[in-house]
Amino acid sequence: MFIDSHCHLSFPELRERLPELLTAMRQAQVQQALCICTTLEEFPTVLGLAEQHEVLWASVGVHPDNEDVLEPSVADLLRLAAHPKVLAIGETGLDYYRLNGRSVAEMEWQRERFRVHIRAAKACGKPLIVHTRSSAADTLAILKEEGAQTVGGVFHCFTEDQAVAAAAVDLGFHISFSGILTFKNAEDLRAVAASLPRERVLIETDSPYLAPVPYRGKLNQPAYVPHVATQLAQIWGVPVEEVAALTTRNTQRLFRLPEPAAAC
Repeated sequence: MFIDSHCHLSFPELRERLPELLTAMRQAQVQQALCICTTLEEFPTVLGLAEQHEVLWASVGVHPDNEDVLEPSVADLLRLAAHPKVLAIGETGLDYYRLNGRSVAEMEWQRERFRVHIRAAKACGKPLIVHTRSSAADTLAILKEEGAQTVGGVFHCFTEDQAVAAAAVDLGFHISFSGILTFKNAEDLRAVAASLPRERVLIETDSPYLAPVPYRGKLNQPAYVPHVATQLAQIWGVPVEEVAALTTRNTQRLFRLPEPAAAC
């Protein structure tokens, strides 16, 4: 059995097909999925999916790329995270990939938003879901400054190098791999996966994005997460069933995720 530790089923292109996607999950032996929030405006939809379906869970947070949206306070995040189906704070972090003509210094608003999420996670004791792109040094520095190691979490859709992965693990964080791991040009990322302590590895789809081979370029969905596990099995030289069991345990432990009580 598998768990998709990061997907966006609230996005319209997936939400409109939800019955089909849940059936596909069941057929692919994907027993649970964590639906990730990217704005406070989106949160009611994300939570609604988790409330309506036993196998779906939610997070609460504001993605670093999102501007002109409601800015979260610690109090906002704590209030929303109190719901029993909300397992984590995020998706949060830093993203300097699209500066749109601004300097890194001008992204202080993004760094402050990240700090707010870390403080909320520490206050409620729920793990962080961290997004970092072209910003690894600042991401790690802020996590250390804010004492995020007390709650830990996951660097999702990991694409950084071994040094960043090792630093994240040293801080008590997990590393989650997406369909990128299956891409032909991802040899360096596969080397990172080979180097990690296996008890710190998760798998995800980040759907609707980044569909794994053999679906690359198509709309991604939670049912495709076993392809990420298959790639990890090849890297580690173990049966895919072992990867499934290991990553499921890791995800359940990190998010305090109970065994599913119902089918999709």
